[in-house]
Amino acid sequence: MKKGLSAAADCLPTDHTISVERVATAKLPTQIGNFKIAGYRSKTSSEEFVALFKGEMRKDLPTLVRIHSQCLTGDVFGSIKCDCGPQLNMAMELIEAEGRGAVVYQQQEGRGIGIINKIRAYALQDEGADTVEANERLGFAIDARNYKQCAEILFDLGLCKVRVMSNNPDKMLALENAGLQVVERVPIEVESREPAAHYMRTKKEKMGHLLDF
Repeated sequence: MKKGLSAAADCLPTDHTISVERVATAKLPTQIGNFKIAGYRSKTSSEEFVALFKGEMRKDLPTLVRIHSQCLTGDVFGSIKCDCGPQLNMAMELIEAEGRGAVVYQQQEGRGIGIINKIRAYALQDEGADTVEANERLGFAIDARNYKQCAEILFDLGLCKVRVMSNNPDKMLALENAGLQVVERVPIEVESREPAAHYMRTKKEKMGHLLDF
């Protein structure tokens, strides 16, 4: 078993080096239900992560999970330019209803460009660019996120088989490449109005997100 990991480590690829550490775990009552919250620190960067989870984490049981990238504007301020806040709430509600599951919350704001550059991208969107065009005009990749350490956190929680709550095929592929067994994709679509509807169309048409509209 890899040092510092739970019993789920036996499904971790043998050549995989673990680069996160759990620092603290506590109870977290919320308006949706009672969860546990764990704080993780990267060993290779300054990034910190949070895992919100509920129920017994078992390596043999396919478990609801979501990788949620930090969205200050949507998660905290209730922006309707995106669907991030409602998606996070839906994921928590699905976990609460099932009694088991986990959300890994990563600090890669704005698909990896950071909050200041995200606001710069918003300014370009105010002038008519879509989210992809705005990132490219600023000299950034369309999506610079990396999910390797998120997968490591799921291993540490005790999971090997996951049911991924996501519309993003890149997330599912990343978790599979990290050694997790993705047994199901659980769509996580929310109703939206403009301007979020425009953002979602861009994700579907330019980024390949799996949306039914």
